[in-house]
Amino acid sequence: MPDSPFDPEYQSVARFLPRGIARSWNLPLVRFLGALAGFGSDPESVELDDTGAGPVRVHRPTSAGKEPLPAVLWLHGGGFVLGSPKQDDALCRQIADELGAIVVAPVYRLAPKHAFPAALDDAHAALAWLATRDDVDATRIAVAGASAGGGLAAQIALHARDRGEIRLAAQILVYPMLDDRTVLRADLDESGFRLWDNRANRVGWSAYLGHAAGAVDASPIAVPSRNKDLRGLPPTWIGVGSLDLFCDEDMAYAERLRAADVPCETMVVDGVFHGFDGIVQNSAATLRFRESMFTVMREALAAPS
Repeated sequence: MPDSPFDPEYQSVARFLPRGIARSWNLPLVRFLGALAGFGSDPESVELDDTGAGPVRVHRPTSAGKEPLPAVLWLHGGGFVLGSPKQDDALCRQIADELGAIVVAPVYRLAPKHAFPAALDDAHAALAWLATRDDVDATRIAVAGASAGGGLAAQIALHARDRGEIRLAAQILVYPMLDDRTVLRADLDESGFRLWDNRANRVGWSAYLGHAAGAVDASPIAVPSRNKDLRGLPPTWIGVGSLDLFCDEDMAYAERLRAADVPCETMVVDGVFHGFDGIVQNSAATLRFRESMFTVMREALAAPS
């Protein structure tokens, strides 16, 4: 690919990836194929539990003592319309072992059948359940997620701050979906994005909000970038690729967090697209990206000296 904008390790795979996987006409098919991929027995290392509001997948570190452990609430991606926590089993296992933390990945209801605030309610119920566990140190809980899961993690951080019941140690936002107004940017419509383009973005946001994306009256909790007050949010890490549709909105959110005196570390990986770390998992870019994320999580969840 002469003059390709993609990192050399991603040029070949970029040829075959779709621009966007979510279209209004193909959601049933994509969901069906996703369900097929999720069939099969669960790894022995995964515990299945229920919060009372819905099922969760629990990943414990391979080696742990009897003292309460730090914890991570991990939220899967899929544009609010696709996906399940099972798709992130390998990453959740890696997080658990790297950090010595309990990782809980909840099932949350998907749009368009279940619009906002259904997913937020399910995720917050999982957070509340996690914070009451005897094996969890409630002062060392991070909320994290990728893509729509990153956006949902940001929503939970705002919701938790406003309720004042759980003080999060960190929010880890992996190429998060934060601003429905990106759909209004016509300059992005024909760009060569992979896996999630602005057409898919319109489908996902409109389904989740229950009205047209970009409308003036969107909830400032459902759409974190619309929230006027970001003060009091937990220390944040935001990572994204330079060729990701969400890059501009993610960096704008990071700047607003810093302006609100919220510690925020960012990583923009040059030449990679949305979801790159799950596509080429052993690339140099993925390894740098994951190590940056793990470093911040490790520091945020460390026991007080």
